[in-house]
Amino acid sequence: MPLSSSSDPSGATLVRLLALLWMGGCALRLPILAIPPVIPFIHGDLHLSETEIGLLNGLPLGLFAAAAVPGSLLVARLGVRTTMLLGLVLTALASAARGAAVDALTLYAATALTGFGVAVMQPALPAQVRAWVPTRVPLGTAVYTNGMVMGATLGPVLTSLLVLPWVGGSWRLDLVVWSAVIGVIAVVFLLANPPVAAETGKADTPAMHRWWPDWTDPLIWLLGLGFGSTNALYFGANAFLPDFLVAQGRGDLVGWALACLNGSQVLTSVTLLFIANRVHRRTWPYLMFGPISLAALAAMVWGGGAWIVAAAFVLGVAAAVPFVLILALPPTLSAPGDVHRTAAGMFTISYAFAVVIPVISGALWDLAGIAWTAFLPLAACSVIITTLGARLSRQRAARA
Repeated sequence: MPLSSSSDPSGATLVRLLALLWMGGCALRLPILAIPPVIPFIHGDLHLSETEIGLLNGLPLGLFAAAAVPGSLLVARLGVRTTMLLGLVLTALASAARGAAVDALTLYAATALTGFGVAVMQPALPAQVRAWVPTRVPLGTAVYTNGMVMGATLGPVLTSLLVLPWVGGSWRLDLVVWSAVIGVIAVVFLLANPPVAAETGKADTPAMHRWWPDWTDPLIWLLGLGFGSTNALYFGANAFLPDFLVAQGRGDLVGWALACLNGSQVLTSVTLLFIANRVHRRTWPYLMFGPISLAALAAMVWGGGAWIVAAAFVLGVAAAVPFVLILALPPTLSAPGDVHRTAAGMFTISYAFAVVIPVISGALWDLAGIAWTAFLPLAACSVIITTLGARLSRQRAARA
């Protein structure tokens, strides 16, 4: 029986829908973060240069930006449910195909298809939240965001501790195993995903047929630059903190610092599951965590030893809070039927921004020859999060 898009599910139905959202979030990150732990094996097997390895890591982010609008088109033409299933199936198949790569070109092609599969799901998930839990958007967003964080964490950890030993150290079979997990998620979505009256099959409302983002709408740019700043802050810190520590003569702290930076995201995402409704569309989280992230960056630059590790933990928390809060805004602020194209516009801008900022950071380091200059663009992102986040918290929801 179709689930009404205006209904308020409860009990077992709510748990089932939240579980599906969580698995969808996992599927957005598992195939991407399965690569870093096996890079040394890929490097040696396919004889890739460091530049080629860099391109391998950057391809998915580029596809996240480039394929967000095609994802919106699929939602408009096929509906949210079908788009999610297509994205899951494509991601599983393309991710497994990476294990059959014979050279850099075939690896890039399979990686690009994997990124495309993930990218088309990104505008579909916010629309799915709006359709399934319209009165619990902050909770639904916090749940699938927690799935994203857990997927990003469990993939690398379990690869090293469990999967690689199980498959005899084969990076190819490791990728196949994680692709099989995505395939299982696709089957669960197919069997347990309830049809939604307003968004099942092909779009059946005039609004749902619209797919091209309205680039003249200030909301899309506020969301894109705000969300892009949180992504750039997180990815940039992960990219430059290790080399910064080595430049400071504290290479022994790299593992601890990265563990704190990424582990704190897990802790924060779990906490937000319980307080999502209390902080949704509030101004104070941006006014608090934006400056806190700036202070954490300053502590990294001018602190030393344990202070850098502690600052990495704080930065992880400060970046995770606005990440979740802004992700919940497209379903909340968009007009009915417009969630997918608003989200597509936001993801296009945000991931392009998240690619450009680390490049600027690296260029500053190269030009100045001073390690801490790489953190200046990240500091600017902290300011953007504070100002645009506060502006977004006062944004009125669009009418139909």
